[in-house]
Amino acid sequence: MFFKYHALGNDYIVIDPAKTSINLDKNAIRLICHRNFGVGSDGILYGPLYTKGNPGLKIFNPDGSEAEKSGNGIRIFSRYLVYAGYVYEKKFFLETLGGRVLVEVLDDSAKLIKVDMGTVTYESTLVPVKGRPREVINEDLSIGGETFRVTCLSIGNPHCVIPLSEISRNLALKFGPKVENHELFPNRINMQLLKVIDRNNIQIEIWERGAGYTMASGSSSCAAASAAHKLGLVDNVIKVHMPGGQIDIEITESGHVYMTGPVTGVAEGKIAQDLRDQVEKHRGKYV
Repeated sequence: MFFKYHALGNDYIVIDPAKTSINLDKNAIRLICHRNFGVGSDGILYGPLYTKGNPGLKIFNPDGSEAEKSGNGIRIFSRYLVYAGYVYEKKFFLETLGGRVLVEVLDDSAKLIKVDMGTVTYESTLVPVKGRPREVINEDLSIGGETFRVTCLSIGNPHCVIPLSEISRNLALKFGPKVENHELFPNRINMQLLKVIDRNNIQIEIWERGAGYTMASGSSSCAAASAAHKLGLVDNVIKVHMPGGQIDIEITESGHVYMTGPVTGVAEGKIAQDLRDQVEKHRGKYV
């Protein structure tokens, strides 16, 4: 069995090891996520896996790499946990590679979920960004013959935020791959193009590490809002506008970043034997 959800157009497949036995190596992940040859998604959420007494998950990008944290993925997986009867509480902890998060279900059907994403760091050694130890705030970054002012941070996964007067999908497609794979970022990085609308509203275009252009991203929303707040461009309550919809971000005085957004169910199904055969056929090969 698999379960598919989207959060503002950012779609994930949930694979529960208690319900589906499949070897998720990199090539299997690439094939299952493929829009034409597989089920099709922006990634796979694998779990629940229990550590430290809390449910946890592994988050896989469609290129087969593992992500530390995903805001949309966390909300989607939390809805699945409620749906599948793994949790009954309105508040619970979830373990990710990027750290523990506190989840709050705001309605009975778990369609609206709030997540304490933790605190951000701008420290270059923790993002990470190469060079002398420093906070990476409003620095020059040369990309494709152009120089941008960027702010880099981690909220359990790495982000590079680029404020611009105008942003577009085409700009994200043009610069996203170059930023993601820039030599300054040893673990690659997620990119957000940021346009400030007013003190409580921002607009972003997103290029995700290992996934490419996406219509929405929870962690990217947190990162862009945090960077804009750090630069003094917005207040602490921010609505983030993306091609897929809107997410609400609150930054507390203690530095915690809270994200609230919707989750929508898409499909439940069974991975067909033909696809399983293809997974086995391509095991160890690049898809």
